[in-house]
Amino acid sequence: MTGSGMHETLAGAFEQQRGRLVAVAFRMLGSRADAEDAVQEAWIRLARQDAAEIDNLAGWLTTVVGRVCIDVLRSRKARPELSYEDRLPELVVAVDDGAAPEDDAMLAESVSMALLVVLETLTPIERMAFVLHDMFAVPFAEIGEIIGRSASASKMLASRARRKVRGASLPSEQRRHQRAVVDTFLAAAREGDFEGLLRLLDPDVTWRTLHPQGVLTTVGAAEVAEAVVRGMKAMTSSLAVLVNGEPGFVAWGANGKVLGVAACTVIDGRIVELFTVSDRKRLDAMGLPARPE
Repeated sequence: MTGSGMHETLAGAFEQQRGRLVAVAFRMLGSRADAEDAVQEAWIRLARQDAAEIDNLAGWLTTVVGRVCIDVLRSRKARPELSYEDRLPELVVAVDDGAAPEDDAMLAESVSMALLVVLETLTPIERMAFVLHDMFAVPFAEIGEIIGRSASASKMLASRARRKVRGASLPSEQRRHQRAVVDTFLAAAREGDFEGLLRLLDPDVTWRTLHPQGVLTTVGAAEVAEAVVRGMKAMTSSLAVLVNGEPGFVAWGANGKVLGVAACTVIDGRIVELFTVSDRKRLDAMGLPARPE
């Protein structure tokens, strides 16, 4: 086979692996762009490699992507000056039609807001062990080769990460209850029901709003309820959506333009965190569903 023929064969084999590699990197890094960069780096390294020396292409590529992701995560931790908005995951918004999030291919590739917060507390190798084993069923022996640890050490890392993550992703049967809490919250906000909002908000609720100028943070049930009542006056219609798998809504104003997207983290029947986006550039890039007629 000629050199160009071998290159084409290698490129074809790589393309067959690309989707899985991007999914691994996306769950590690929480950014589609960073995930694509990590996979592209793997292709560059593969193109320089003698393909005849690679016995297991899928395993080799997973190892390379994994190590690139670990380097990226370590680099992030070494740069604490990164702002909150720089660390935001890519937001995936889909109409909440009652189907389980895992039934939606787009949402299946997303990183939930709550899970991302917990993943950020893990060390890079804990995160890699957890993501590869619990999300992609990679054996601990292979994980150990990627992170430079034994199989038993990798198993212990994944177990430790799992304990930290447990609770970030609620069982699917609780999602309907979460949706009901958010719908009740939205109805109370529309009616200006301050007391009703207080009953639905955790006393220490945090509301982060991403504006074009940066992030505005409001803490405390009374403060958040007051701000929500003020903000809802401009809303004329809304649509129930899932934002990275969590219940939320899209709001429109009288002129038909999107006012913003909101995601709510619900625990034990109360909203503990609100995240909203009103930055026009980010909203335009989300591919939001159409306003209901």
